Amino acid sequence: MMVAQTYNSSDRFDGVRGELRFDEPMSKHTSWRVGGVADIYFVPDGVEDLALFMHALPKTVPVTMTGLGSNLLVRDGGLRGAVVCTHKGLSAIEKPDETSVRAEAGVPGAKVARYSLNQGLRGAEFLAGIPGTVGGALAMNAGAFGGETWGIVRNVEMINRDGEIYTRTRDEFDIAYRHVRGAADEWFVAAKFGLEPGDVETGRGEIRNLLAKRGSSQPIQSANAGSVFRNPQDDFAARLIEASGLKGQRVGHAQVSTHHANFIINEGDATAADIEELITMVIAKVEQQHGVTLEPEIRIVGEASQ
Repeated sequence: MMVAQTYNSSDRFDGVRGELRFDEPMSKHTSWRVGGVADIYFVPDGVEDLALFMHALPKTVPVTMTGLGSNLLVRDGGLRGAVVCTHKGLSAIEKPDETSVRAEAGVPGAKVARYSLNQGLRGAEFLAGIPGTVGGALAMNAGAFGGETWGIVRNVEMINRDGEIYTRTRDEFDIAYRHVRGAADEWFVAAKFGLEPGDVETGRGEIRNLLAKRGSSQPIQSANAGSVFRNPQDDFAARLIEASGLKGQRVGHAQVSTHHANFIINEGDATAADIEELITMVIAKVEQQHGVTLEPEIRIVGEASQ
């Protein structure tokens, strides 16, 4: 029996304003367009509404936060517990002082980059090259074109299982390349980015160049989840994958992109199992041929299909 079926939503979540669904197909909410159903799927109507939901949710129910569904593989058996979608739900962005931008977890990185320039602030341009939201960028220290998310973070706002919201500073987290570790059972709801006044037109030109480079080097027109593997120290995952003869390799309808070897695309009817099997195959082949164990950059969540 699914978690969602064990209690009445109208009783449990009285007062919650956001969009609440049960047995929601995650294939509708991931950039790979695969994934089984989530027991509970919730889009909050702002941070306060999320706090109400978290307070009402039984503590035994697991929580998974998502944004645009990029960088995420949901297995075909689906997700037990509650999925909270921050995109559209936590979408506020503002300039709280002369050198900062505050963005909630559901704001796309590209919007932060554009908004910052419109406010006369430089330093967030690289976020335009990250196909995800602020929450995801914070969770993995996402980076693009030489910039990393936590390099411009001043502080972050968190929420816990009781719906309590509080601020943490950068030094309360263990931060490294594509790695962030903080306290358990709390999630990002917003970040304050420290930026600098600068030449806006130069910044806009940089964003245009970044997007043009991304468009020419990545399969952005295909269903994918961005870079699948972290780059090993002093090397590139794409180089190792291509050198292993894996460009174009398929499992079912999942394929290692012929455009960029660190991308796996859904050709139309791939399953999550196809994609995961292809990821495993790539790791094994690269390790066999080059002695390097690639580490996935994407999150793999949920249960395998029965």
